[in-house]
Amino acid sequence: MENRSHALMTGFFTIALLVAAVLAGLWFNRDRTERVPYVIATTESIPGLNPQASVRYRGLEVGRVDDISFNPAVAGQIIIRLSVDQETPITRTTFATLGYQGVTGIAFIQLDDEKTGSPLLKSDKDHLAALPMRPGLLDLLEKRGLVILDKTDQITTKINQLMSDENQKIMIGAFDKIGKTAEAYAVIPQQLEPTLKRMPQLTAKVEQSLTSFNELSGSATRMTRNIDRLATTLQAPDGPITKLTDTIDKVGGNLQDVTSDLTLETLPHVVSMTDEARTSLRAVKRTANSLSDRPQGLLFGNSPATPGPGEAGFIAPTAAPTK
Repeated sequence: MENRSHALMTGFFTIALLVAAVLAGLWFNRDRTERVPYVIATTESIPGLNPQASVRYRGLEVGRVDDISFNPAVAGQIIIRLSVDQETPITRTTFATLGYQGVTGIAFIQLDDEKTGSPLLKSDKDHLAALPMRPGLLDLLEKRGLVILDKTDQITTKINQLMSDENQKIMIGAFDKIGKTAEAYAVIPQQLEPTLKRMPQLTAKVEQSLTSFNELSGSATRMTRNIDRLATTLQAPDGPITKLTDTIDKVGGNLQDVTSDLTLETLPHVVSMTDEARTSLRAVKRTANSLSDRPQGLLFGNSPATPGPGEAGFIAPTAAPTK
């Protein structure tokens, strides 16, 4: 009986010692750091994130995830509660993303700030401050991967359409036409060979033509010089043009003298002769009028003129009687 009692006491002592060791370990390992609670509300997927997951600020571990639950007020929204060290600079521009540890796939909350020096964000148990959560690297890769797969599917479809039987026939026909065109171009050098052989002769003729042209240009230059010399000779002070101008001036002076003589000597005589002829014509006209009125004057002579008023024998005309 005594052996059994000693064994029982030994068991109780061992169990008590183990419990004391556990309690001592918990006591010494308890976290005495003061933490500030925050909350994250997101509709993004959070694969691999569990409670007690670490919270890091730019790579430094500053807290842990306390709880993960669904928001009963908003369907599909996830509420993540976390505690962060009091000294962590959480500001109004701080945001959270989902990170992963190496190849293990264990997720954690990564905090970052898009602007340094922003005002601090205060939070407590009664008024929890909310941090925005942005898509992580894997989320972006997943979304971009879906877009890339969609584009790849479209490209594959277009390639299939391009390589259809009808398009293959068209491409084969195009290649056939290109081959025929290449053969036609291969014949062109053979056709140009006679022309190429005549090129030296054509070059010689062109050189002769250039030589003739140069000679013609020299002749034209000499002709131009002769014309310049002729113009210089004609325009010289004692040249033909000057002599001709002097002759014209002399002829003009002689004509002016002749005109003056005509004006001073001949024209007065002509004017006096014109007046005498005019007077003679008037006399002839009067004589013709007298003979027309009294033709007997040729036999009996002219009758005396009728006396006018105030002359002897004047008789005043009387008015005709009124009927």
